[in-house]
Amino acid sequence: MTTMAMAPALPRTTGRATARATALPTVHGRPAVTLRPRPDATTRAVATAAGDVVTSVTATTAPARGFAGLHLTVRGRVVLWMVALVMIAAAVLVASRAAADGPVSAQQVERHGVQPGETMWQIATDIAEPGQDVRDVVFDLVRLNELPDAGLMAGQVIVVPVD
Repeated sequence: MTTMAMAPALPRTTGRATARATALPTVHGRPAVTLRPRPDATTRAVATAAGDVVTSVTATTAPARGFAGLHLTVRGRVVLWMVALVMIAAAVLVASRAAADGPVSAQQVERHGVQPGETMWQIATDIAEPGQDVRDVVFDLVRLNELPDAGLMAGQVIVVPVD
């Protein structure tokens, strides 16, 4: 296609005004938008038969960017880094609280067969240390043997702590 065929479709402007489109909005007599070619675009000036100079800009495709050209401001980057640091600090704090205690030695116990007429109170009195409340010892025996209450039956086998 020749330059003559393209010229009637383009606006007839000359000089520096050729870079601006005629329909651009203005603010206080100045253009509200300045058209500048991208750094990777090629600019070419074409002279028409009528002597007008028309500038055409051929843009090349931009390199592919993630999220279709989305970019963060400096404040957005700072906020993003702060959120990441808070999440890392929270993970470190949670992980540090997950530490287990050291191994605990098992409590030494022995089996005791319940005799007819024997009660949990009597057994607790026999194994209680001097000055220790017998009610606490009964509670510990019930919990240690996973019993529903302190009632015992003759012939039942329970475990009692060894001194």
